[in-house]
Amino acid sequence: MPHRFHAPQSRDLPIALRELRAGRKLTHWIWWIFPQLAALGRSSRALEYGLRDLAEARAYLADPTLRANLIAAAEAVLTHPDTPIVDIMGPVDALKLRSCATLFEAASEGREPVFARLLDTFYAGERCPLTRAALTAAPPSP
Repeated sequence: MPHRFHAPQSRDLPIALRELRAGRKLTHWIWWIFPQLAALGRSSRALEYGLRDLAEARAYLADPTLRANLIAAAEAVLTHPDTPIVDIMGPVDALKLRSCATLFEAASEGREPVFARLLDTFYAGERCPLTRAALTAAPPSP
């Protein structure tokens, strides 16, 4: 399950947090810091680090380290509420972040407010329609 995220996060989380706190993502870590559904990805990294479904997203949140890292990264983005998200993340990764926040808001069943705060602050409250459609279309996990 989500154990594949531990090694790249231990390597790249300090870099990601530094970049996010500075207000600009510069290096390549989006896949394991802000994962989205695998169904939305095309690259080998997006497929490897994409989450299969809502059940895997819930398993990700159930891992104390992964949950804490995701929340820390989200909170780092939120330190720049007046900066357009495209300026912080770049145009492609801004979309991935919206997908990630939409997924984890659903996975946490709204119990983790940081995801709604990201969506409200940077995306005018708009959830990712592709993520929502994929979650609606997905059969329940066994």
